[in-house]
Amino acid sequence: MFGKTKENTLTSAELSGLWFQYQGDSMAICVYKHFLKIVEDKKIKTILEISLHLAETHIKKITAFLENANFQVPKGFTEKDVNLKAPRLFSDNFMLFYSYIMTIHGLTAYSLAITNSERRDIQDYFFECTVSSKDLFQKIVSISKTKPFFSGVPGVPSPLEVEFSKSTGIIDNLIGDKRPLNSSEISNLFFNSRKTGFIRSLSLGFSQVAKSEEVRKFMRKNVKLASKDADSCDKILQEDNLPIPEKWDAEITDSTISPFSDKLMMFHAAFLVNTALSYYGASLGSSLRSDIILNYRQVFTNAMKAGVSVYHIMVKHGWLEKIPESIDRKGLAKRSE
Repeated sequence: MFGKTKENTLTSAELSGLWFQYQGDSMAICVYKHFLKIVEDKKIKTILEISLHLAETHIKKITAFLENANFQVPKGFTEKDVNLKAPRLFSDNFMLFYSYIMTIHGLTAYSLAITNSERRDIQDYFFECTVSSKDLFQKIVSISKTKPFFSGVPGVPSPLEVEFSKSTGIIDNLIGDKRPLNSSEISNLFFNSRKTGFIRSLSLGFSQVAKSEEVRKFMRKNVKLASKDADSCDKILQEDNLPIPEKWDAEITDSTISPFSDKLMMFHAAFLVNTALSYYGASLGSSLRSDIILNYRQVFTNAMKAGVSVYHIMVKHGWLEKIPESIDRKGLAKRSE
C-alpha cells in the first residue's frame, strides 16, 4: 500500500465526493448493462453505451485515487445486483428519460465536488466528469426533442421595459389574489414536477419486481408520496394556465421479474431522496409566493419521511455501506479506562 503523503492525502470533502460517486457509478453500471440488453432504438442505445463507458471510466479513476490515499475502496454494486436475463421493465423512451435525469444529477454533484476539492488532480478529474457529462446531456436533449413525448419548460413573454417589484407578494398571496408566477418559480416547479414524476414511475416499476414484501410496500408508499408531490407542483402551474411535464407510467411493462437486487433498488430510492431534498431546498430559497413556499415545505417533509423509511430498511438488511468517519475519540477513551 502507498503511504499517506501531502500529495495523495484526501480531505473529507474529496473523499466524500469520490466515495459517493463510486457508489452511484457502480449502480449505474448495473442499470445500463441491463438497459443495453433490451434497448431497440439505435440512437438511445448510443446514449446508454456512452453512459456505461463513462461510469466504468469513473470507477477505475476513483479506485486509483482511493488506493493511493490508502482508503478502502467501497463494495458498491456488482454483477450480483443485476439480472441481465430479466425481461424488459421500462420502454426505450423511459431509458432515455432515465439517462436525462441521472445526467442532471451527475452534473450537479460534479460542480459541488470541484468547489469542495483542494487537490488540483481531483479538481481536474471532476472538471473532466463535468465536460463529458455536458456532452452526454446535450446529446440526450437533442434526441429527446425528436420524440413526441418531449415537453419543454414553459416560456414567459419579454417585458417591454425594466421593472422593479413594489412588494414581495408574500403577504398579498396570503390574503388576496396571487401574482403570476415568475420565470424562476416556473422553472423550479416544472423541473421538480418532472423529477418527482420520474421517482413515481421508477418506484412503480420497482414495486412490481421487488422480492421483499417490505421493499414492495415501501415502493408502493413512495409512489403515493411522489404522485402527491408532483401533482402539487402541477396544480400551481395549471392555475397560471401553464403546461405540465409528461408522465411516464405508461412506459412501464407488466413484468414481475426483477432486473435488479432489492439492495440496488433501495439505494436508488435513497439517492433520489437525497437529491430531491437538495432541489426542494434550493427552490424554496428562490420562491417568494406564499403558496409555493408552503408547498415546498410540505414536499420537503414528505421526502424526509421517505428518507427515514429508506435508511431504516437498508440498515435492517445490511445494505447501507458505511462511509469513512472521523476518529471516535470518546469511544477510544472509554475503552482505555
